Amino acid sequence: MLDLADDFKPLDLLAIAAHPDDVEQTCGGTLLRMAQAGYRTGILDLTAGDMGTRGTPEKRIEESLAAATLLMAAWRGNLRFPDARLENTLPARMTLVGELRRLRPRVVILPYWEARHPDHYRAGELAYESCFLAGLAKLDEGESRPHRPSKVIYSSMYANVPPSFVVDISAQFERRMASLFAYQSQYGEQADAAGLFPKQEEIRERLAGIARFYGNLIGASYGEPFVVKETLRVDDIVAMGVRSF
Repeated sequence: MLDLADDFKPLDLLAIAAHPDDVEQTCGGTLLRMAQAGYRTGILDLTAGDMGTRGTPEKRIEESLAAATLLMAAWRGNLRFPDARLENTLPARMTLVGELRRLRPRVVILPYWEARHPDHYRAGELAYESCFLAGLAKLDEGESRPHRPSKVIYSSMYANVPPSFVVDISAQFERRMASLFAYQSQYGEQADAAGLFPKQEEIRERLAGIARFYGNLIGASYGEPFVVKETLRVDDIVAMGVRSF
């Protein structure tokens, strides 16, 4: 667990993901941009990637802490739920409720609700339900006080859906990539299962291409897409940021 502050304070923004390195790929630039803007950010990984071909759970957690430092996260934790067997169960929800009440995030970023890997969409479902339950005053979890985030945002980087909005991460892109490549056990050049994994340069080109696509939608070099289920409110249409022409 990483806590960069002497006295723990509530988080402004918490990203919840299934595995170490998920956040770095999908919303790491946004987390970094928010941290640079003065917000207190955190990352909660639900599993340690135990079933991954490369690396060990202990190594991946160690690498995740190095990546969190690059993203200027104030806190990072790992619940060590079973990888590739993630389930939305009552015990899992109650464990996550306890963390949410302790961390007290204002906004949470979750994985999009459709994905190739079952852990990804189950992580989103589990976290969403836990966010709701965490706000129930009569749900007794020891001495923890009820808390419900005010906003749930879904990272849609790998979902083929129109984004509700895109965050400009042009200034954060290089450091975001550095945070991903902090996972040397996953992305470093090595012989172990080399035929199954693309080389680091190819990974960089792929992710840069995706980020360029979303950046282009808002007139930026690189972007990260997000989806919200609610209608976004605009109070000043004259000050809207993306030009039509």
